[in-house]
Amino acid sequence: MILVGIGANLPSPRFGPPRATCEAAVEAMAAAGLTVIRRSRWYRSAPVPPSDQPWFVNGVVAVESSLGPEDLLALLHRIESDFGRRRAEPDAPRVLDLDLLAYGDQVSAPGARVHLPHPRLHQRAFVLRPLLDVAPDWRHPALGRTAAELAAELPLDQVAEVLDEVVSP
Repeated sequence: MILVGIGANLPSPRFGPPRATCEAAVEAMAAAGLTVIRRSRWYRSAPVPPSDQPWFVNGVVAVESSLGPEDLLALLHRIESDFGRRRAEPDAPRVLDLDLLAYGDQVSAPGARVHLPHPRLHQRAFVLRPLLDVAPDWRHPALGRTAAELAAELPLDQVAEVLDEVVSP
């Protein structure tokens, strides 16, 4: 299972508010040749680390692709760029953020160009809560723990609120 995190907290000139941008990003992934198998509900989440920037809209999709991890990450970065994302500084507000969270059960070697699974996914409510919609029994390949187990250990100050009740195939 390939998992991709989606997030935005700035409006896009082409697509409008963050939620519409995230929806358009799912469509852009499909148009780029990824098969979207399942997607989560959309969540509203506070920035991590805490800041005064706008809250995010976040979700997770499970996809299939013939691309390897490096090529898939490059594709995700191209989609971000097409949506107007500029990587100026870490943790900055963004029009679109696409993270390769997991690629099957692959675990990257130290120093690899692509870090799998995503190094902080197990610490983030804005990833784990939507991931529970898509694959509640998913097991972190390095930690050996399920998404549900990891979510249960999140700090109480991490907020990820459901924006809608629709989970799509």
